[in-house]
Parts: sequence; C-alpha cells; structure tokens
Amino acid sequence: MKTYYNPEDLKKFGNIGEFQKTLADKFFDYYGEVFKDGALTAREKSLIALAVSHTIQCPYCIDAYTVDTMEKGCDEQQMMEAVHVAAAIRSGASLVHGVQMMNKYKELSM
Repeated sequence: MKTYYNPEDLKKFGNIGEFQKTLADKFFDYYGEVFKDGALTAREKSLIALAVSHTIQCPYCIDAYTVDTMEKGCDEQQMMEAVHVAAAIRSGASLVHGVQMMNKYKELSM
C-alpha cells in the first residue's frame, strides 16, 4: 500500500543535515540531551514522546517511539495508557475552547 508517508524515510532522519549541517547538529545535540536520564528516566521520556507523537499525529514519531518504548521494556498496556492520556488532553483542550464559543454566543445573543 502506497501512502504519503514513506516508512523508509524514517531511516533517513539523520540526513536532514545535508541541507543545513550546523542547525541539524545543534538539533541532534539538543535532542540527545533531552532524552537522557534526568529528573525523568529515559523510559518515562519515551512514553511521553509516544503520547505526544499521537497528539501531533506524526507517523514517523509513532513508529520510532513504539519501537523505543518497547526496547525500554514498556508493554502494550502502558503504551496504550500513554496514548489515552494524550487523547484525554487533546479532547480536553478542544472542549475548553468551547468556553470561548459559549462566551461569544452569549455576547451576540444579548
């Protein structure tokens, strides 16, 4: 099945510096530092990344962080729970913006 996103392109991510090496190097240095153990473990950060991947709907990130969380010992229940957390936050953000609509409706209907 042909899709807009080519799964093989994920393997080429490291090549983004081809057109701007200096900025790519800075990004990869930063990225590497972010995902090291710190106040959060690398495993916890990977679960967060998996959840965010679903929120921003990046198929490359979903692919990469599904693999990464599994490699870090996460099971399907933990991974799906992280996805549900992302879904709850995303839907809550949509709903809370409903207050803006309600305020505008009340203003215009007066």
